[in-house]
Amino acid sequence: MSDTQNRLRKQLESPNFDPQNHVKQLSQQSDGDRDLQEHRQKIQNLADETAQNLKKNVYKNYRQFIETAKEISYLESEMYQLSHILTEQKSIMESITQTLLSTDKDETAKEMLAAFPKETEEVKQRTLTTLLEKVEGCKNIMETPGRYLVYNGDLLEYDVDNMSQIQKVHAFLMNDCLLIATWLANRRGAVKYKYNALYDLESFAVVNVKDNPPMKDMFKILMFPDSRIFQAENSKIKKEWLEILEETKKKKVVKERHKKEEEVPNSPVRQEVSTNPFDVDEPLDSEEAVDLSPEWIQELPEDLDVCIAQRDFEGAVDLLDKLNEYLKDEPVTPRVKELRGKVDERVRQLTDVLVFELSPDRSLRGGPKATRRAVSQLIRLGQSTKACELFLKNRAAAVQTAIRQLRIEGATLLYIHKLCNIFFTSLLETAKEFEMDFKGNTGCYSAFVVWSRSAMKMFVDAFSKQVFDSKESLSTASECVKVAKEHCTQLSEIGLDLTFILQSLLVKDIRAALVSYKDIIIEATRHRNSEEMWRRMNLMTPEALAKLKEEMRSCGVGNFEQYTGDDCWVNLSYTVVAFTKQMMGFLEEGLKLYFPELHMVFLESLREVILVATQHVDYSLRCEQESEKKAFIMQNAVFLHEIVLPVVERRFEEGVGKPAKQLQDLKKNLRPMRVNPESTMSVV
Repeated sequence: MSDTQNRLRKQLESPNFDPQNHVKQLSQQSDGDRDLQEHRQKIQNLADETAQNLKKNVYKNYRQFIETAKEISYLESEMYQLSHILTEQKSIMESITQTLLSTDKDETAKEMLAAFPKETEEVKQRTLTTLLEKVEGCKNIMETPGRYLVYNGDLLEYDVDNMSQIQKVHAFLMNDCLLIATWLANRRGAVKYKYNALYDLESFAVVNVKDNPPMKDMFKILMFPDSRIFQAENSKIKKEWLEILEETKKKKVVKERHKKEEEVPNSPVRQEVSTNPFDVDEPLDSEEAVDLSPEWIQELPEDLDVCIAQRDFEGAVDLLDKLNEYLKDEPVTPRVKELRGKVDERVRQLTDVLVFELSPDRSLRGGPKATRRAVSQLIRLGQSTKACELFLKNRAAAVQTAIRQLRIEGATLLYIHKLCNIFFTSLLETAKEFEMDFKGNTGCYSAFVVWSRSAMKMFVDAFSKQVFDSKESLSTASECVKVAKEHCTQLSEIGLDLTFILQSLLVKDIRAALVSYKDIIIEATRHRNSEEMWRRMNLMTPEALAKLKEEMRSCGVGNFEQYTGDDCWVNLSYTVVAFTKQMMGFLEEGLKLYFPELHMVFLESLREVILVATQHVDYSLRCEQESEKKAFIMQNAVFLHEIVLPVVERRFEEGVGKPAKQLQDLKKNLRPMRVNPESTMSVV
């Protein structure tokens, strides 16, 4: 049979195996239906064996699968960051190359302007007027003096999100602005375009878009928070657009700088005579005291736009720090105020971008470390409170997503192990990252404690839904709570103790579970009491007797041997033995779930359960007339009073650390030797 199975397995595993030919040959060779049934059974056995082997391999390498999946996720995040860095580096290199090329072109353009300045400007203005006559809705464009055309051409606009073609446009680049006009397809006559948008050269940044066939020859214009993507006819025209746009933007900056420098000495300074005797003479050259002529200051707003567009957040903040250090002890002059206004606008844009980076709508992969870059730059900008709030919101969304994506397994304890691993690992990583990012901001730690409580509530909701709402047994619930407590204790290594919060959130569900299980025990005990015959137990086999002795020993009833007789007999009733086992099990599981807030509930539950058994024994003792059976009932009563109750009391005090006063009072009040033969009522 084994050889036949092996041959069949090799045949099925063959790369040239053809199912149709195999079935055809099998039909021809078989004598009848029985042979086909046997062959079908062999294939089924092979399939079952293969499935079993696969299952064993999965269980064997289960942890490796999990670790590999985590590593793949981390590697994916790192590769994404690496790709982003390489893209930024490439764009920086391209911008440097374009800058060098534009510098050479600036010198050539200056020579041409020096030779034919008036003619060139007049020709460009006439050309602009002629072209704008073809655009509907832009009569006011030429009202600005000195405005002339630099470059123009047809472009295709694409959607930023899905890269689908939107419309055909014609772009007019002037010396101080960029006009976008849409193409009118069915229009006859001179007017061929319709006004769409006009952008100041200082209000946008130009970014090259990497070719990704069929999407190529594209460039992006960033006007925070919006952006537009255009496609040129070919790579040559795209390169011309990029070079001329950058060149025109720089010319405008240089022109404005020269204009401001010329205005300072030409403006007449007249000393006003004040009639106020309390006025203090101020130096007339206060504006001249602040030197804003360095090139890096003049180009600072544009450099900030480029840094924001290229996601170079560190470079942008470095420039801001450099400016603040330069102007730290300088007087606030009108020119400084003007520069500050431009810079503050860029700071707001940079802050909005960093806030968006930390928003929960962004990808949550990469763990807490992925937020470090944006958080650190917000802190450097003086936005530590906002950085703290956004960081904690981001981590809350990540934890919630991880819990929601966790598959609900059939075994509750397995699910709780996974839930605790995911939640407390995320909490530990978040705490370490928070301590690293906000090391110098001690005022943010209270916000983290509040966030930890809300995160713990999220965890407890998922925990209770699986453990308590599904009506699991008390032993399963106690094991699950024990696992959660152990994970919670591990957080104390970093100085974060959330055990009290966990207990306060679970106390309601645990109280309900204790009361519910107490009611189950009472109901089961009463049912057994109703069928009590007061006969000795016969376990039939020595193995069963040995097993009962071991169970009693594990429950803490050490001297159970004196109640066992010869030939597998036990000198106790089945009801009392079953009650003892159930009672001790309830005690042990309750101690695993014990919180100080549950002290009275747990103690009162134990007292009620004990009363049900002792009252029944006391009642039976009063009602029984036969002396032999009465002695047997008395023996069971002594066992409950002298053996079980002390064990319960001692074990409770060991587990809780407090004396059980209610149990002590109950033991004193229970006197099984006091019997009133005339009474049939139990008095406890």
